[in-house]
Amino acid sequence: MAAEVDDRFGLGWRPQLAAGILANLDSIDIVEVIADDYFDAGSKHQRALATLAAQVPIGLHGIGMGLASTCRPDQKRIDAMARLVEKIQPESWSEHLAFVRAGEIEIGHLAAAPRNAGTVDSTAANLERAAKTIGGIPLMENIATLIDPPGSPLDEPQWIAGVAAASGCGLLLDLQNVFANCMNFGTDPFAFLDRIPLHRVATVHLAGGVWMDNGQLLDDHLHDVPDQVHALLRHLAMRVSQPLTVVLERDGNYPKMSDLLAQLDHARQAVRDGRRLAAA
Repeated sequence: MAAEVDDRFGLGWRPQLAAGILANLDSIDIVEVIADDYFDAGSKHQRALATLAAQVPIGLHGIGMGLASTCRPDQKRIDAMARLVEKIQPESWSEHLAFVRAGEIEIGHLAAAPRNAGTVDSTAANLERAAKTIGGIPLMENIATLIDPPGSPLDEPQWIAGVAAASGCGLLLDLQNVFANCMNFGTDPFAFLDRIPLHRVATVHLAGGVWMDNGQLLDDHLHDVPDQVHALLRHLAMRVSQPLTVVLERDGNYPKMSDLLAQLDHARQAVRDGRRLAAA
């Protein structure tokens, strides 16, 4: 399999990186845009996004829908995503396997739902509701958590597999989140990958984090991708046959664009190495 042809590599769109991304579209296969930033944006900003979508493939990534919940998602957010999808015509949209509110109380961050049969069913039902309005089921991303959610007879790989089976969704696999959760809870990240439905993985997130004073690994998107995450990417590429879209996320402490492009090249090499190991 020719990884250079089938696999794609891109960056998360951030205003601070815009000039560098636009100047290097020959090295960037896809751009991932935070959808929520454009829900209430004026027509000028949405036209600019549509112009970008005409130059490079776009993926829309939601952060506030809270689909992994026993509560129904906010219909206004679903409608806003539907309008943006219709206007931009992205190649995909995605959300998180997380809840962000209980009732009308916003908690302000992505939180891990209790991993049980009830949340598997309710998450699948919420995905179906969203898909009916937006026109397609989202890719769903595993999240990083510093707290093992109570009421969880299922572990994270079992729960992810259950949601995917119940909903039919594809996966956006965040390898930094896999690495962070496994380090923080004493499990093997390679075994984690081997226990989830890898054939459903369409997109991969790469990012970096920082070790805190309490010994936990914080997923902060402010640091370079560590070697351990590239090793997980190589393992993933060795285990799957479908093309992968790999997106590097950076939310601050921005390095030079040349450094980010070098990290994309590192990711390309990891995928090539995985594909060659599989072929051998």
